[in-house]
Parts: sequence; structure tokens; C-alpha cells
Amino acid sequence: MASEYLGYPHTFAEEPMSTEKMVELCKKHTLYTWSATDAVAPLPIARAEGVYLFTPEGQRILDFNSQLMSVLIGHAHPKVIAAMKHQLDELIFVYPQTATQVRARVGKLLAEVTPGDINTFFFTLGGAEANENAVKAARLYTGRQKILASYRSYHGGTNLTMGLTGDPRRWPNEPASPGIVHFMDPRPYDYSFGQSEEEITRNHLAYLEETILMEGPSTIAALIKETVTGTNGLLAPTQGWLRGVRALCDKYGILLILDEVMAGMGRTGKMYAFEHYDVIPDLVTLAKGLTSSYFPLGAVGLRDKIADHFRKNVFWGGLTYNSHPVGLATAEAVVRVMMDEGMIENAAKMGRVMRDEMDRLQKKHPSMAEGRNVGLFGMIDVRKNSKNEPLAPYNGAHPAMNALAKFFKDNGLFTFVRWASFTCNPPLCITEEQLREGFAIIDRGLEITDAAFEG
Repeated sequence: MASEYLGYPHTFAEEPMSTEKMVELCKKHTLYTWSATDAVAPLPIARAEGVYLFTPEGQRILDFNSQLMSVLIGHAHPKVIAAMKHQLDELIFVYPQTATQVRARVGKLLAEVTPGDINTFFFTLGGAEANENAVKAARLYTGRQKILASYRSYHGGTNLTMGLTGDPRRWPNEPASPGIVHFMDPRPYDYSFGQSEEEITRNHLAYLEETILMEGPSTIAALIKETVTGTNGLLAPTQGWLRGVRALCDKYGILLILDEVMAGMGRTGKMYAFEHYDVIPDLVTLAKGLTSSYFPLGAVGLRDKIADHFRKNVFWGGLTYNSHPVGLATAEAVVRVMMDEGMIENAAKMGRVMRDEMDRLQKKHPSMAEGRNVGLFGMIDVRKNSKNEPLAPYNGAHPAMNALAKFFKDNGLFTFVRWASFTCNPPLCITEEQLREGFAIIDRGLEITDAAFEG
């Protein structure tokens, strides 16, 4: 087959494929994530613009999940595309031990927009690599090996980050890297015992300190946590919990890593989700919204004390594409667009509209258990009865949830339906009219799960 492409210029101007041929070849020659290939029914997409996707046949689909919670500024923003083209003309790639103008500018820009003394950044190609290198830095800095990570978390698909992850995707990938200790989230205490947020926080911090003591504080390098839990429930920390975790880490010399791959870069109505909770992590990880997924890029932000350590001691890590010029140019343009066009402020404003819509639907639909959001970071849970039992079990399915997913797809709404929940994470540029358009589709779809509600 390769011999057919020796005259390569003609391959760039082939006739457009039919949708059927495109799907056939994708399934024949590529693997799909988290799936058995034969079971995948790929969504054919020809182009995207703003908050909408378009199929080859011209169907318009409202992107209510920003793809993988990542296209934060919307699709095909002309200023970002122009910046990427400019960088392609200027400098495409050099190896990581060089200095470039775009690397200098982006490092300075991120230092300016990041709170506290997080002034130094290590660039990767995505969130998993960012979390992997944050752990590596923590272990090198402290001389310790263990990492505390929570259940109901997701930190990436590499061997190490899959081990850090606290959801069922970890199970088939075990055994994990050694030295990872999982702890329960604070939230399940709320469901089990009906306590106040203050009680949940106090009790959970006592449990977490006991875990630290049982594992040996001198063996623990870091605690890693999604600032706001993403795919595993859209769970914001209880009142005062992150400040308590920060205090525990300081007490025992443990570094705090906050994973903002999904929650960061304006998603919650602030540049960083941790700004809502009055803490500064020792390391913060970014990706997804950093380039709005226009180009692969991740980053680890380090506080000055950690960065200063690596000015005199070797950081034993490296990536061929560390500080890739095109990725950095994309990030620079995305951050500028986000700030210049008020998208972070819009996320906060539209978050209030989302809250109103969720409250409206909960009053109307008996099958809707709860809607949660921080800015434009949202999720809706679906229940099977008035006892608030989930319609689908943990790591399981239900015919009504499958039917709901099909309804969304058929009616032009792209979102993720998983177990007994579905996500509400549109791009930060969404208007009130577009947001309510999405919730109107959800409103009609919940009639399907209402029919399965047992009373």
C-alpha cells in the first residue's frame, strides 16, 4: 500500500470521502480509546465553528461538552488559527535545550496569570504527562516515594497516572506503579450520613490525617487531587476542605499537587479553580483548555521553592516535544483570546444561567436527582426512585440512559452520558440563547428517564 503514496503531493488533494468510507477506514486502521473497536459507532464530523459541530451531511450539533471538556474558547477561533500559522512560518520545532521567543513569552505570561509564587513551568504534550512529571518532581524534591490520590478521580492514561486514577478504568491496567495510596473523597460522607459540610470536612480531614499517619508521613512525597472532581461526578470540595488539606500537607512536609487539566483555564469562572478555595498548590497541572485543544500541550506549574531546587539539582525528566513552539504559540493566543474577550467572566455569568436551568429541570422532572456546576463545569445525575438511587449502578448501564444518549445525539446535542449522569460543559464563549438551546433538548430528553422513574 505504501508504494501508492510515493508520489505524495497528490494525497493532499484527494476527493472528499463519503461518510461511510471515512468511518470504515477509521475503524479498520485506527484504535479508539476506552473501547472495543467493533462496538464503536464514530460520530462523523466534517468541520466545527464556535459552539457547533457539523457532520458531512450538514447536521448542526451543539457541543455541550467542549469535546473532552477542552475546547474552551470554541472551535476555529480566527485569532488562534492566525497565531498558529504565523508560528509555522517562523519556527516549527527545535529540541528542548534551546531558548525561543515564544517559550520566553509564554512562561512569563503564565507566571503573570497564575496566583501565588507559581512562576516556573515545565511543558508537556498533555495532561497525563503533566501529572506524571508533577509526581516525578515531587519525588525528586522530597526524596520520598508515596503519592496519596483519591478515589473518584481521573489523572490520565499512562501507567503512572492510570495508577493514580480512582475510577474503574484503572482496574484493567493494574498492577499500577508502586507507592500509590488511595483515599476516599469527602463527598460520600454526605450521602451516607446527611452531615453538614462543616461536619463532612472535619471528619474527612481527621480520616485523611490518620491515613497519613498509618502510611508514614516521612514516606509520602505528595497528595494529588483534582481541584473540582471532573468526569467522576463534578464534585466541588466541601467548605474548608482544601484549606484543611493544605494545612495537613504543610504539617507533614507533603507537597500538594492540584490537577487543573479539566477545571483550569477559566472553566469554573476563574482562571484556576483553586482560586475559589483560597489555597495555593505546590504544583499545578494544566492541559486541555491551555490550548483549547487546538494543539497538544500540557504544563506543570511549580512554586518558587521547588523551581529553585531544580536550578541546582537535575530534573530527571525529558520529552522530545517539551516546549514545542507551535504548541506554545497556540497557548499564548488562547490565553490572550480568553482574557481579551472576557470568556472567564462569561463562564461565571453563564454558570448562573446553568444553575437556573438545572433548578428548573429538577423541579419539573422526577428522574433528575441533582444538577451541580461551578461556572460552566456541570453535571446532572439521574435517579430511579425517590430514595435517590442512581438509575444506573456505579460502572453500569440502564436502557433508559442508553436511550437518553441516543436522543441527545439524534437531536443535535453532543455530551457524555456515563452510568447515571451526563455532563454540561459547553465552550466558555457560549451565549445565553445557545445555553438555553442545549437545556431545551435536555428538558425533552429527561422525559425518557422520567418514564423509567419508579416513584
